[in-house]
Amino acid sequence: MTAETPMIELRDVSKTFTLHTQGGTRIPVVTHVSFQVLPGSCTVLDGSSGAGKSSLLKMIFGSYRCDHGAIWIKDRGERVDIATADPRRILQVRANTLGYVSQFLRVIPRVGALDIVAATAREGGLTADASKARAAELLSRLNIPERLWSLPPATFSGGEQQRVNIARGFAAYRPILLLDEPTASLDAANAAVVVELVAETKARGSAILGVFHDAAVRRQVADHIVDVTTFSTAGAHA
Repeated sequence: MTAETPMIELRDVSKTFTLHTQGGTRIPVVTHVSFQVLPGSCTVLDGSSGAGKSSLLKMIFGSYRCDHGAIWIKDRGERVDIATADPRRILQVRANTLGYVSQFLRVIPRVGALDIVAATAREGGLTADASKARAAELLSRLNIPERLWSLPPATFSGGEQQRVNIARGFAAYRPILLLDEPTASLDAANAAVVVELVAETKARGSAILGVFHDAAVRRQVADHIVDVTTFSTAGAHA
């Protein structure tokens, strides 16, 4: 056991979904999951489709509640158990510490891509000018044409929307970053940019936990791999 305090630590976490429309059928997703993620490292959740990888990320982010166990997050020097924290404390952890790139872009309609990314940078403490510059840098690196920056992402292709989503996720410094298949809709060139962003984020000391469908990307970013299949129940759905 390392003396370094983990940024994320799961202890004996289990989750079951109850299908109320199916007579209360219970579907175990993961059972007795334990692992930790250290500062400056990237841990990848591996396993077959339906093993519970995305569900684990949502539990850590506080979108799902686990049924059993503890999910410890280091938030500004304080360890917070997301599994038992009240909603207000979870929102504080998200604001201070916890970033999340989901598989889908959810934004306010009619707001331009540059403003969407810059808003996240401002939330992370950058000035208005620095936020705009950070947003422009990320959109450029992710090959979003400048002529699109003022347009709402709802008008973009799926791949372009995902790149805006990635830019927003990396716009602000977050001590912890959760990545849910960020390269799923990307070509090789843009996937390589994500690999670079992960490396830069680790170099700043952030702890990253991610799911990557692309085996080549997974090999490039992973310092540690957690095989979720060993904690999952056959037939469960992530």
